[in-house]
Amino acid sequence: MNTHTLSVIVENKPGVLARISGLFARRGYNIDSLAVGPTERAEISRITLQVSVEHAGSLEQITKQLNKLIEVLKIVELEENAVRRELVLVKMKADPVARSQIIEIVQLFRGKTVDVHNDSLVIEATGSPDKLEALLEMLRPYGVRELVQSGLVALGRGSKSLTDRGAKVDRARPGVR
Repeated sequence: MNTHTLSVIVENKPGVLARISGLFARRGYNIDSLAVGPTERAEISRITLQVSVEHAGSLEQITKQLNKLIEVLKIVELEENAVRRELVLVKMKADPVARSQIIEIVQLFRGKTVDVHNDSLVIEATGSPDKLEALLEMLRPYGVRELVQSGLVALGRGSKSLTDRGAKVDRARPGVR
């Protein structure tokens, strides 16, 4: 399966996310990662979706269906070199002996210790999905109590912006815009 990252610019209105996720569910597509948030313009939100598809025709089908939704303004498949980040919070078992070793590992990955108790600590780290997976792999032997990971957020490199005020939205053209 091939993984693709879509940046979907939508009108910032109630129910838009439900319509988009419902579209995926009805078509039998799984969303691997989902992040939604405001943009620099209050009337627009950005949805970052990561989907795995078996062939390119499936991705084209997804984008065609998304383009049919009135609230969808623009869809772009982000290239591999896009800036991609996730956030992870990890609650670790940490007796006094292991605590210093865990903190050292976290510092290697430029993470932070954000909460400390007698027998546990909470770690925060941000970075690429690969970096966070490597951090988690090193922390697992110490005992992960809880873990929460955000959805992927991503932006294309360079000076172009998907939400430039001057950018024209072409609703007549199907496919990736």
